[in-house]
Amino acid sequence: MMEAKQDIINRLRNEILAKQGYKPELVTAYQIKGLPEIEAAFPNGVFPIGMIHEMLFQKGEEAAACSGFLSALLSSLTTPESLILWISVGRNLFPPSIKAFGVEPHQIVFVDAKKEKEVLWALEEGLKCQGITAVVAELSELSFMQSKRLQLAIEESHVTGFVLRTDEAKLNTTTCVSRWRISALPSETESGMPGVGFPRWNVELLRVRNGQPGVWQVEWHGNQFQIRHNHIEQSKHEISFQKIGRLRA
Repeated sequence: MMEAKQDIINRLRNEILAKQGYKPELVTAYQIKGLPEIEAAFPNGVFPIGMIHEMLFQKGEEAAACSGFLSALLSSLTTPESLILWISVGRNLFPPSIKAFGVEPHQIVFVDAKKEKEVLWALEEGLKCQGITAVVAELSELSFMQSKRLQLAIEESHVTGFVLRTDEAKLNTTTCVSRWRISALPSETESGMPGVGFPRWNVELLRVRNGQPGVWQVEWHGNQFQIRHNHIEQSKHEISFQKIGRLRA
């Protein structure tokens, strides 16, 4: 009897997830190398493609950190034949730099807009194109209704969208499936050797629909992600302490 009830619950859960756009058959070929813990935070244990994700960062070095992490993520979600749109006002990304994260510069088409209204329009139109694998757009604001339009745009195309939010003061509720905050961490070299270490990020999954938020310290090493397990609990403690401090302030 209990097994029958659990089967019903599981079937209903899968039906609800399917209506919300979670379709495991669409993502089985795009497992993120080195990030099983982060994938486990999402329903069915897979990163949802064909949906819209928000990523938060501040100006300066945080912008570079977010672009680097996203480029590495895109390398796991795309193939060499994939086409990616990157839309912004005032391009901040240096195309040759993304090669270090597994994405070839020719895979990205940069759209340079004059104002954010044009960015939003290009984002919506790009999300409707089935020949595009992913669309990235840098925006300071995104209203609930605007995010709803973006969600409607991908219902047929199943294009994955990433909205890079540059102003946390203007955050609001959206229909995006997840919200991340990406920040840079000091790198370390192997065996203490001099030189530049591997890129490292503090990855906060602040909100995820029907999933479990979390915090991870992630490194890009050997053309794939690696989670720094020995620093995870410390990172969670530090972030919780920072949030408490902001509340008290």
